[in-house]
Amino acid sequence: MTPEQLPIEHYDAQLEEKVARLQTLMVPFTAQDVEVFRSPVSHYRMRAEFRIWHDGDDLYHIIFDQQTRQRIRVDSFPAASELINQLMPRLIDAVRDKPVLRHKLFQIDYLSTLSKQIVVSMLYHRALTDEWQQAATALRDELRAEGFDLHLIGRATKTKICLDRDFVDERLPVAGKELIYRQVENSFTQPNAAMNIKMLEWALDVTKDASGDLLELYCGNGNFSLALARNFRRVLATEIAKPSVASAQYNIAVNNIENVQIIRMAAEEFTQAMNGTRQFNRLEGIDLSSYECETIFVDPPRSGLDEETVKMVQAYPRILYISCNPQTLCDNLATLSATHDVERLALFDQFPYTHHMECGVLLTRR
Repeated sequence: MTPEQLPIEHYDAQLEEKVARLQTLMVPFTAQDVEVFRSPVSHYRMRAEFRIWHDGDDLYHIIFDQQTRQRIRVDSFPAASELINQLMPRLIDAVRDKPVLRHKLFQIDYLSTLSKQIVVSMLYHRALTDEWQQAATALRDELRAEGFDLHLIGRATKTKICLDRDFVDERLPVAGKELIYRQVENSFTQPNAAMNIKMLEWALDVTKDASGDLLELYCGNGNFSLALARNFRRVLATEIAKPSVASAQYNIAVNNIENVQIIRMAAEEFTQAMNGTRQFNRLEGIDLSSYECETIFVDPPRSGLDEETVKMVQAYPRILYISCNPQTLCDNLATLSATHDVERLALFDQFPYTHHMECGVLLTRR
């Protein structure tokens, strides 16, 4: 298979294999049926990164084969959004004959949205000059005149030139309500927008009868916090990355959501604060004791929850856990299953045609 082909005819089989694998992993913890959420079979990725290969007078996008490290030319990329595919050849055509833009250009990153906005980051192995900025501005204006809602960024060592802005504003229809999400270049966002909508709607469904407040760890730009706010009295959410916290604060304001509070701290730090082992200035003015959190939501990195956080999570009657690594999820469930039962189990095919799985579990305390 080349990057310009997707094995669409094998989609159902690869999804069935993932379902079977997840069921096998979860045998020790649940007999619940897996709720399966399919991805679009193409144009599902909202972001893509390509190296740029210079070949005489020509240049083009490339990727490297993960096994052989062989260089593969990419003129179209059906895994990426239609907007990225529309822009890729047009951008290369525009840069090819402009030495100031193509000289030592080694990578182009794309971040697109369902709302048809796109940020393009051009990465260089050289200093970026005023001449580059003038040429890049002309390129941006040329592509905007063709209908692209484009924002252009130049990057080099210790340099970031942002012609307008370094973010896009995504608009997602979630259970009958449109939510606006600011997504910043070079920060984490959910790559598969269609699957993200399904994850948010599933999380809303499994918490529809929840009571009290919600505590969320690893909230990012507020992706789940904002959607889940309608099911809870209040939401208290933590995130350590400054750009994500800034985006979350913007998203709270632009969506007119008044019951979400974001704290900038790591999950491990928040665990220490909750256990009373450390005090943090960042919590000044926030009365943790006023929250009645009966549900905790976690969406940790691939490494899963650390041992202390697992113990802290275990204190909550309801645990909603989104995992990008079912193996570390199972490691955590080995502890959590001593006190909680798996009530719902879902597979989200976030990364079609790969072995990666995203899944969700709702646990309730016995």
